[in-house]
Amino acid sequence: MPSAPRQLLTEAEYLAFEEASPIRHEFVGGEVFTLNGVSQRHNRIAGNLAVALMAAFRGKPCQVFMSDVKLHIARDSAYYYPDVMVTCSEQARAANESQVVNDPLLVIEVISPSTEATDRREKLHAYRSLPALQEYALVSQDTQQVEIYRRQGEISQISGWLYITYEPGDTVEFAGVGVALPIAELYAGTDVA
Repeated sequence: MPSAPRQLLTEAEYLAFEEASPIRHEFVGGEVFTLNGVSQRHNRIAGNLAVALMAAFRGKPCQVFMSDVKLHIARDSAYYYPDVMVTCSEQARAANESQVVNDPLLVIEVISPSTEATDRREKLHAYRSLPALQEYALVSQDTQQVEIYRRQGEISQISGWLYITYEPGDTVEFAGVGVALPIAELYAGTDVA
């Protein structure tokens, strides 16, 4: 017997559903995906990143958002909840009550075994389509390793992406937002050596 077709939601239906939901869901092409909770280590690393970036931008026109603010990928009719993202746009500053960002310069995902495949394939492909994005960082929750995909060239012309890795003892350079942080600072308070 054939299975019943899945009911796809419109973006407006998803946003209304998400507003009323006590748990978070990501949305891709009409489908809704429940987000699982994260480990304490994952949460600590994301928090360390957000705190360090907020300190770097104090008094500057950039804003740092954590995992409760959605990132909209219009091309894919998608909404994701990155662990950390930075935007410096006038639009984001004017939309203080909005729960959605459209134009980050930096997106960071803390990867774990349950999220790694999605972060490396689907989200990498989706995030790199954003015209404003300068860098996409993958931060391992299990080892001191940061991988950065950095835009090279102008979006209006041919642009490529440079792949950079950082390991213990390195200083991680988020060049797109002009911030450098010792990798050990990202893992402070965790058992990751």
